[in-house]
Amino acid sequence: MVKIRLTRVGRQNRPLWRIGVFDSKTRRDGRPIEYLGFYDPKKEKIEDKVQINRERVQHWLSKGAQPTPTIASMIKQLGIAR
Repeated sequence: MVKIRLTRVGRQNRPLWRIGVFDSKTRRDGRPIEYLGFYDPKKEKIEDKVQINRERVQHWLSKGAQPTPTIASMIKQLGIAR
């Protein structure tokens, strides 16, 4: 099964998260199939926090990729149809 989920990058006390497509058996910071964007929790607006390639998200969702609950809520807030 393929999942769309977060992987942590950044430094201590300054987390950044990449949004990627992973096989479900891959560890959290493992090798992705593809990166789709990033999430910066320190920004104010949701549009600034999440930078994502909408077309690729649509592609992976159409192929049956399952977003994690966090990613699903981001997709919903950004108005990307599921």
